[in-house]
Amino acid sequence: MAPDSTDIPPQGGPAGMAAYYQRLAAAHLAPLWESLAALAPAEPTPRAVPFKWAYVEVRAHLMEAGRLITAEKAERRVVVLANPGLEGQLAITDTLYAGLQLILPGEIARAHRHSQSALRFVAEGEGAYTAVNGERVAMRPGDFIITPAWAWHDHGGGSEPVVWMDGLDVPLVSFLHAEFREEHHQKAQAASAPEVSTFAWPYAQARAALEAMKARGEVDPWRGVRLDYLREDGRPAMPTIGASLSLLPKGFASRSYRSTDGAVMTVVEGKVGAKVGEASFVLGPKDVAALPGWTPYRLEALEESVVFAFSDRPAHEALGLWREVRGAPA
Repeated sequence: MAPDSTDIPPQGGPAGMAAYYQRLAAAHLAPLWESLAALAPAEPTPRAVPFKWAYVEVRAHLMEAGRLITAEKAERRVVVLANPGLEGQLAITDTLYAGLQLILPGEIARAHRHSQSALRFVAEGEGAYTAVNGERVAMRPGDFIITPAWAWHDHGGGSEPVVWMDGLDVPLVSFLHAEFREEHHQKAQAASAPEVSTFAWPYAQARAALEAMKARGEVDPWRGVRLDYLREDGRPAMPTIGASLSLLPKGFASRSYRSTDGAVMTVVEGKVGAKVGEASFVLGPKDVAALPGWTPYRLEALEESVVFAFSDRPAHEALGLWREVRGAPA
């Protein structure tokens, strides 16, 4: 039975409040006033921290995995980029997952599908393929390939080792408890290679488009020459993940920028200096950096550089949560 109001001393007092909280807990209730500031803070406070993964170091661990475990046994031979601010979680930002995957000549990463959306950005090697819903896509360095939610997909090796970065919305889907997965009845899909892919954006075409934009003077003070990967109807590549390719002319120094979406960036060409929150690092080709949401950052092109990035901005926009701040020069 709930206590009568006369059982509680006027205005509580330490002992009375403690007893009251115990009664609330026993009834599976909680006082909002004790946690209101944490539930609705003045601004976002991501747990993920800015961090850099040097490709040469991650690659060494990935190649060791190639010697220790087969694709058959691993199913997906991936070294996950685990953010040090998210201890115990397989996440690179609060809502995104990223890892580097290796497939060796002759291997097949068996077909399955899941409710998480995925992207592939090829780092090195040629001859491998990924098949998505019966469409076989060749994988070449710099190519951007998507696996939409619940699409069948498998990967096959070529004549040399191939490495690509996986990006998924795993933490977001897990938070929503909407995780589903199904194994294909065959190890690999019966797939064909169409002339124009539904799921891939070749690097050569995107790079040429950036050069054309640069020639027209389309250089944003915060983002450089930026090309967003969009579907034919103008929508982002996937409902929860958007991606872009940016050209930063040598000497380009961006103005301070931050937005609510968490992001992951990797350098394709060149060398980039990054100031992310209180962290500073230099990124060379294939290095990866975590850009937590609402953390201000600036980029400087130490050489003419091309940068690939993906984030959960489409999810923020769909929910009416996305916000950005474009600051002045530092």
